[in-house]
Order: sequence, then C-alpha cells, then structure tokens
Amino acid sequence: MHTTTAPADGAEAVTTAGLAPARGEPLLDGVSLAVLAHAPGVHPTWTLGELPGGPVLLEVRADGAPVEIRFSVPLGDAAGYWHPQGGWRRTLLADWEGRSRVSLVDGHAAGCLYDHTGATLLTFAAADPVPEAELRFGVSEEDDTHVVHLRLPASRHAHRILLVPRSPSVARAMRTLRGWFAAESAPAPVPDAARTPVYSTWYAFNQDVSAAAVETQAELAAGLGCGALILDDGWQELGHGRGYAGCGDWEPDRAKFPDFAGHVARVRAHGLSYLAWVAPLLLGPGAACHGQWAAAAPAPATVPGAHVLDPRRPEVRAHVVGLCVRLVRAYGLDGLKLDFLDQAMVYAGDGAGDVGRAMVDLLTELRAALEAVRPGVLLELRQPYTGPGMAPFGNMLRSFDCPADATANRVRTLDTALLAVGGAVHSDMLLWSPDAPVAAVARQLIGALHSVPQISVRLDRVPAAHREVIGFWLAQWRVHRELLLDGEVEPGRPDELYPLVRASAGEHCLISVHGDRVVPLDFSAHRHFHLVNGSDRDRVMVEVRGGGGAVRGVVHGPDGRIMDGPPTYLPEGARSLSVPRGGLASLTITEGPR
Repeated sequence: MHTTTAPADGAEAVTTAGLAPARGEPLLDGVSLAVLAHAPGVHPTWTLGELPGGPVLLEVRADGAPVEIRFSVPLGDAAGYWHPQGGWRRTLLADWEGRSRVSLVDGHAAGCLYDHTGATLLTFAAADPVPEAELRFGVSEEDDTHVVHLRLPASRHAHRILLVPRSPSVARAMRTLRGWFAAESAPAPVPDAARTPVYSTWYAFNQDVSAAAVETQAELAAGLGCGALILDDGWQELGHGRGYAGCGDWEPDRAKFPDFAGHVARVRAHGLSYLAWVAPLLLGPGAACHGQWAAAAPAPATVPGAHVLDPRRPEVRAHVVGLCVRLVRAYGLDGLKLDFLDQAMVYAGDGAGDVGRAMVDLLTELRAALEAVRPGVLLELRQPYTGPGMAPFGNMLRSFDCPADATANRVRTLDTALLAVGGAVHSDMLLWSPDAPVAAVARQLIGALHSVPQISVRLDRVPAAHREVIGFWLAQWRVHRELLLDGEVEPGRPDELYPLVRASAGEHCLISVHGDRVVPLDFSAHRHFHLVNGSDRDRVMVEVRGGGGAVRGVVHGPDGRIMDGPPTYLPEGARSLSVPRGGLASLTITEGPR
C-alpha cells in the first residue's frame, strides 16, 4: 500500500515541471507513478495486481475526491505516443502541447508510448470508459522523461487503470487491452450483414439523392459484392445546403422518395440490408419541431446550423429513442447510421452532470427498443465514438471522413481497430474520379482492405474497368474476410502510418505493402502468402526467412487479370517479385519448411 499527500493544484503551469511536485514511486517496467487527490485532507492510496490474460490493474482510492494519476517514463529510445484522439500527431510532443479531453463518445482515456523498434514503454487505459477525463502528456524537457497525467472525476469507487507490461508492438499491447474489455463488457451482436461490403450514397450523391438513382446503384452494388446500403444525408425533409439547420423532424422528402417504405423494400429485394442516416441529437431552427424542443437544446453544435439536444434530460432520451424506433418500424429499415453523437460533448464540464453517463442511459434504451422492433439491428457508429465503452451499442464502427484519401483510410481504420471491441471496423466511404486509372481505384480499395470497405461512387457512371476492379477486390476481400477482420494484425509503428500491414491466422498470412518496403516472408510460420501491392512500384521486394522452398502461385493485376506467374522456387534471402501496382500475388509453399 502506498500513500501520497496531495499538493496544491498547479494545473495552470506551462510544463509539467511547473506543477506542484509529487513523489514518484516505481510502478512497472521502469514507469514511475505519483497519485494526487484534489481535495483537502484526502490521502489517496493505490494497489497493483495482475489480471488473467496479461494486463495489470492499478486501483486508486481517494475517498470520493477527484484524482490525478501521473505516469513518468525515462525517454530511452522513445519514438512516438499513440492515443485515440491523436489524429496525425503521433510522434513525441512536448508536455506543454499534449492535451486531450475524453468521454464515452469522444475517444478513450488510453495511450501507448513506444520506441523505434515498435516495442511499448507504457500502455494504459481507464477500465471505466464512461466518465469525462482530462489528459496531459508529452516530453518533460526538464526531466528527460515522457509523462502522462490523467485527471479523473470524483468517484465512490476505486479508479481502475489497466496497464500492459512491455510488449513487442503497439498492436500486441492493444490486443491485451481488447481482450480484457471483451471479457468484461457485453458487446452488441455482430450480424453477418455488419461484416459485408457496403454501398453508401454520401460521396456519390451528397444530398442530391432520389429513390430511382439509389435503386440503380443498389442493383449494381449487389452484383459487385456489397451486402448493405447506407442512405446518407439528403433523404429527409430540408436535407439540403450542406448544413444542419433543417435537422429534427426526420421525415422523408416526398419529392425525392414518394414511397420511402416501397423504395426500401425494392433495395432490400436485391439482397442488401438497408440503413438510413440520422443525427438524432441535432436540432435546427428550420425543423417543424424546433419550438417544441429548443429549450432542451441550449448549446450550439460545432457543426453548422444546429443546436444539440441535451442527452442528460430524460425527455430528450425518450424523444431520440422514439424517433429512431419510428424510422426503423415505419420504413422497414435494417438499421441506422447514428451520426454526430460526439456533439453531446458540447455539454461536457458545465457542472450539470456527466455526458458519458447520460449517453450510456440513452444508448442502452435505444438499443433495447430497436432490438425489440428489428432483432439484429445494424447500428453504425464512427470515430471518435468507437472505443471499448461503445461496444454494447454499435456493431459497425466506421472511421472518420477522409474523402479520396487512401492513406488516411488505412491509418484511421487501423487506429480504430486498435481499441475496437466487438463491432466490425468499417472504412470511410471510398471515392475516386471517373477518369482515375485502374491502379488508383485499386489503391482506394487496398487502403480499406483491413476493414469492411464502404464504396461511394456512382457505379453507373464510372467506366466498366473500374467496376472490374471493384468486383475483383471485393471478391478477394470476401475470400480473406476472416483473416482480415479476425486474424492477428500487426501494422507496425503508428508514427510511420502503417506502411506494411500483416494479418495472419494459422497457415495464412496476408501482407499489404503501401511503400517501398521489404516484405518479410517467414516460410517457417505460414504456408500461404497473399501479397497486396498498394505501393507505386510494379514490384514487391520480399525477404524469404526460415529457409527457402518451392512455391506455386498466381499474380493478378488490379482488375483481376492474371499476369506472369511468380518464380517456382524462392531461396532464402531478398529478391524482387513482379507484382503490378494495385495487384495481388498469392503464393503457396509446395516444398520446404512447411
């Protein structure tokens, strides 16, 4: 048992060295810990214990006072710090720069410091994902350390922090955390429909949708391998102008969809599940119900034109549940794309109650009500509300918008997957121009390969060659779906943007390469290799390890066309394989170590 006396609050200091000092004590793997209670006369205590599956549990008791938990790690060969709100800032920041505020619907109190080999130096996550929390992190210039200061609100119970002992990779450390959360929570069921490629209308149409145009896309999408369709913004009355001033009523625009239920049925007849977009917390001044609900939406949204309904009000929660149930029941929907739930954070810290706890109440009621109407209902959530605390509420976890950016889609889907529990991780919608070369189309699909791809181009307006690329890669994705979604994924260092991503399970190993990297092929570990060329070269450099051997294989171009095959023998060591950009090489060891 350890006890630390809380010093005076020094939160306004520019650097962590300027804060009131606290005595650090050895915690784990060279990490030091100091715990402070921000209340007079409270002396926090902490204990450390091992848990099944590898994580270690730090429990902090502070007699109901807010606490500040400080981790400090010697810099060593530190390369970067990953956390759910990091975005593109994933190298080392100064401690006067690193800040985040998290809650159930905006990230998670978690982080991972790693070195240049990719091995972790500190991995932690709050076991309770609900309360709002503040983090301060970065390099202490004065102390030559990397620090993380985690501020948690008062609690009647012990504050529980999960720690993972040093691991060879960020991904492995996160698997340990995910395993604990999966065992402790009750993730929502994930129907097969949540794990099939999706056609989305957003980038293809923006708000200019119509029943006939969507049905044309639905037929083509089903033929290319999609299993679901998402009708995005624009289907509802006042759904125009790219703002949200008309949100609130959620009635179909009869000029675009004269018979919405009939339209949904016609799309479903193609074998597609049907989801509709809704932003149930947004309330715009143009909505007919604005006068009724304006008092319950005092704060403006951070998106244009709307205010945010306060989910801490019981009548708001009942209203949101009622409108979502009405949509699913009235129009025969299979699910909803729930957008802008993170806007609830406009009320964070206002002293009127914890937003995360209100959202738990709302989403618990919503899921139960929708399941009663549509068992196996599909619910899409998106970054930043895709953390482990959202596992009971959504089964499609989409990465944040990145139109036409294959690199961002790769990075964001892999980031999302690091802490996703239960639900299937989905890409942002794929977009490209009709005059794009086929390799560029393939690059978009390859960027989304390690997630469920969502397609969003006008399928009747792109060239036939583009549809051949879509058909080929969606077919390959279906063949390797379990490997890609359920296999052991090692994407490498976050600050390098995951240029070489390996997914493996049993005898199979799929590696996507997105730069000029050497691809290790361990013949002693796997028998089947699938090399995906997402780079800008027409070859892939490989290094055979574990002894060479005879192989048979096939090489496909980006549209699936069969190219010259690979060599029939690959000796140990490095060599170049001819694989067109946007293409795929599949190898099977026929003689050798396997």
